Amino acid sequence: MDTLRTVDQLLNQYAESHRNHVNELIHFVCVPVIMWTVLGLLWAAHPVLALVAALLALAYYFSLSVPFAVGMSLMAAAMLAILYLLPAAAVLPSALGLFVIAWIFQFIGHKIEGKKPSFFDDLRFLLIGPLFVLGFLYRRLKIAY
Repeated sequence: MDTLRTVDQLLNQYAESHRNHVNELIHFVCVPVIMWTVLGLLWAAHPVLALVAALLALAYYFSLSVPFAVGMSLMAAAMLAILYLLPAAAVLPSALGLFVIAWIFQFIGHKIEGKKPSFFDDLRFLLIGPLFVLGFLYRRLKIAY
C-alpha cells in the first residue's frame, strides 16, 4: 500500500471542506486575493516584511513539492511586483479593503458548504489554500506536482 505524500494528505484534508462548487469558485478568486492582501498589509508596514513572509512561505512550499513551490514563486513574484508598482499610499487601503471583502466571501462560501474553514483545525491550511487553487490549475494543464 502506497502512503500519500504530505502535500497530498494536506490537499485531501483541505478538499473535505471544499466540495461545493460555489464554495470552490469563491476560493479560486478569494484565496489569491487574500494572499495578495496579506503581502500588501506587510508591504505597507515595510516591503522587507512582505518579502520575508513570501520567502518563509516558499520555504514551506519547497518542503512539500518543488513544482508547487515554483508556481507559488511565480505567483508571489507577480504579487510583490504589483505592490511595488502601486503608489505607496494606495497599498494599505486597497489591501485592507480587499482583505475584509475576500474574507466575507470566504465565510459565505463555507456557510454554503456547511463546513467550517479548514484553518480552524490547523493553521497550516492558511498556506494550503493557495496550493488547492494552484493544484486545480496544474491538473487542468496536466502539470504534475
